[in-house]
Amino acid sequence: MRPILFTAAALAALSTHAYGQTPVSELVVTAPRLATTPELVTGLRTIERDEIEARQATFAADVLNTLPGVSVFRRGVGGLATVRLRGAEADKTLVLIDGVPVNDPADPSGAFDFGALQLADVERVELLSGPQGSLWGSDAIGGVIAFHTRELDGWALEAEAGSYGSVRGALSGGLAADRYAFGGSVAGFRTDGVSKAAVGTEDDAFETVTASAHGRVDLTDAVRLDGRLRYTSAEVEIDGFAPPDFRLADTAAINKSRAWSGFGRVTADGPWGFTHKLSLGLSDLTRTDVSDFPSRFTADREVWRWTAERGGTEDPWAVVAGLERQEIAADLDGRTGADLSTSAAFAVGRARLGPVTATASLRHDDPDAYRSKTTGRLSLAAELGAGFVATASAGQGFKTPTLSQLVCDFCFPAGPALDLKPETAEGYDLRLGWRSDDGAWSAALTGYRLTVKDQIAYVAGRYVNIARTRSEGLEAEATGRLTDQLSLRLAYAHTDAIDMTTDASLLRVPDHSGSASLFWDGDRLSGALTVRGESSQADTDVDGFSRIRRKGFVVADLAGAWKLTDRVSLTGRIENLADTRYQEAYGYREPGRSVFVGVRVSD
Repeated sequence: MRPILFTAAALAALSTHAYGQTPVSELVVTAPRLATTPELVTGLRTIERDEIEARQATFAADVLNTLPGVSVFRRGVGGLATVRLRGAEADKTLVLIDGVPVNDPADPSGAFDFGALQLADVERVELLSGPQGSLWGSDAIGGVIAFHTRELDGWALEAEAGSYGSVRGALSGGLAADRYAFGGSVAGFRTDGVSKAAVGTEDDAFETVTASAHGRVDLTDAVRLDGRLRYTSAEVEIDGFAPPDFRLADTAAINKSRAWSGFGRVTADGPWGFTHKLSLGLSDLTRTDVSDFPSRFTADREVWRWTAERGGTEDPWAVVAGLERQEIAADLDGRTGADLSTSAAFAVGRARLGPVTATASLRHDDPDAYRSKTTGRLSLAAELGAGFVATASAGQGFKTPTLSQLVCDFCFPAGPALDLKPETAEGYDLRLGWRSDDGAWSAALTGYRLTVKDQIAYVAGRYVNIARTRSEGLEAEATGRLTDQLSLRLAYAHTDAIDMTTDASLLRVPDHSGSASLFWDGDRLSGALTVRGESSQADTDVDGFSRIRRKGFVVADLAGAWKLTDRVSLTGRIENLADTRYQEAYGYREPGRSVFVGVRVSD
């Protein structure tokens, strides 16, 4: 595995341009709050719709695991899937769908479960690594992953079937014009699966359905309305720690979930060139465990947000400022959670001073249950000539205890947690990027350091502030258009993440990880070959407590499509091409070689 990873790292220092991706100079992203281009921001990556389709990716984890500094922990197909950014715990990754936070307030850590997040209605994924408290408040210590759903003018149909009794289908459509648009989509996936427990013999099925709808209309030349709504239901058979051994094995447990998220927004052009936006974002989640120890958790979030923005990516200066009120409530299987509502004010500004661009952000959060917190971030980008841009940044983050931690759910003896403090973080980045004059080749090398203080841990039956963690590493990435039809995308990351109180490696963070993808985009034939690998890493043994070293792995996936007509294409893909036996989470099995065939129809 190491030769593959280090070869990818070496190539990453030399080449780049992502498959079908908009040239970097034209791509505009919004996860940094103020619309910007990627070369001005450290730790920013994007995955566009054409790459999702070329790889025929079904779930978010299928594309996130190829990005540098991203570690995906998945308990089998459809099982709990969490993402760690730059070694930070999964609860420190803030997840947004169309700008609405969707992390689970009822989960003990507050993390987001990526297990059922389908990509059928997703247009673009933005990853912003490093502490982003000054942009998004609590939970963004490791970074932010933002999903933007699609607006279609026409319709598209996909159907697929394959190994392990798997079937997948998606139907989407819409009508879009300058002054209005509306549409929707529905996507479903089902598989008989394999046993999630590596020692198990009973297959664990998984099925999920996602539906979405969107609309926008210009009421006048200066006032616009838009909104989106997304619904997901999932049911997955899971394995657990049944008596008398209490070790990971086959169980008859089932996890059911239902999630809503969406927003409504009014946009108005105001005086002095400012654009004002007032939005209401909502998310609602219900999780039900059907097992020997049944439980039901519910949580909902309401986010009111107002922003005023002026300036575009080409303007000498730009600014956005806003106010936000977030209401959070949860029911922890009959136990009402504490109040974690908060109010906030923030501002982001950017100024170009010749070859140097400075970006600064500041945010003041005032949680109802805790003392207020102010966080900031500063970034400087300098054009060095010959296509090189150097960018340096420093930022802060924080995370308030979750509802489950405050109530001290699962604590022994029972009773609320005492004197829990919010976690705080500081992060530093230095990036050297290069892009060819024609935009066909680019590369970047990023070094970073992230420290987290007062990290909350579950120790001896209680939640306490004990840990101080440190992650530092190197991320290399490259994309390049080799010919008119052939493109290359490479990524490598070295991550050194430790608990500074014990000097032990943090769980589920590989020291080395990397990926290499080739994309072919011909007149009739298109396809993608992706190889990715991880080194060994610390994990939890099948008893659920002891530490163990999970082996590293290298896997490859191949996808292709043949265009029969301008509207109809046949598709095929092979996952785990070499039939590798591997585990993304210790003790949990991943499927062997899987073959899928399907059809795409669009208008």
